[in-house]
Amino acid sequence: MFELTVFAMTVATGFVASGLTGSFYRLVTNKPPSFAVVSDSSIGLLVAVFMLIFAGPLVILRNALRAQVFENRPPLWLLLSAMIAMLWSFLSGELLLSIILTL
Repeated sequence: MFELTVFAMTVATGFVASGLTGSFYRLVTNKPPSFAVVSDSSIGLLVAVFMLIFAGPLVILRNALRAQVFENRPPLWLLLSAMIAMLWSFLSGELLLSIILTL
């Protein structure tokens, strides 16, 4: 039971980091984060890649929900996308928690 709680808290940490990163990116650039990274400079490209490391689950879930509503994709598509986002969120949450607990 303890392992399931740790897993849930790690996933929640990753989802919160994803939401905060995506919201901050939208606040700064006035456009939603996406996997289409276009930048004129190498620093901008590096910032966009680091942003996507943490905002990836948000982008996956947003795209899956839009596909469900507008393109009428099957519910299995949404479930698989949610599972991929959860795994990505777990990994980014694990990275964040290990950095925080190391400091």
